[in-house]
Amino acid sequence: MKNLTITVEDSVLEWARVEAARRGTSVSRMVGDFMAEMQQREDAYERAYLAWRTDERGWKIQNAPEARARSAMPARAGGLAEAGSGE
Repeated sequence: MKNLTITVEDSVLEWARVEAARRGTSVSRMVGDFMAEMQQREDAYERAYLAWRTDERGWKIQNAPEARARSAMPARAGGLAEAGSGE
């Protein structure tokens, strides 16, 4: 493990000391845990993003003949009466 020196406002350090005591840990451990959690989140996001970028299923579905046929069909305007409904 390596040591890290940080600079924070006095009020932030006081809050961190109180919060660490409330959690039964140290400010050092709390900051280390926070940084590890942020690293895990960032790694998970990066993996999900790369998986999405390399997943070609979405492109294949959009280019499929039935998808093109659906996109060529005109959309019905909302609120208009159906033909033959007598309105």
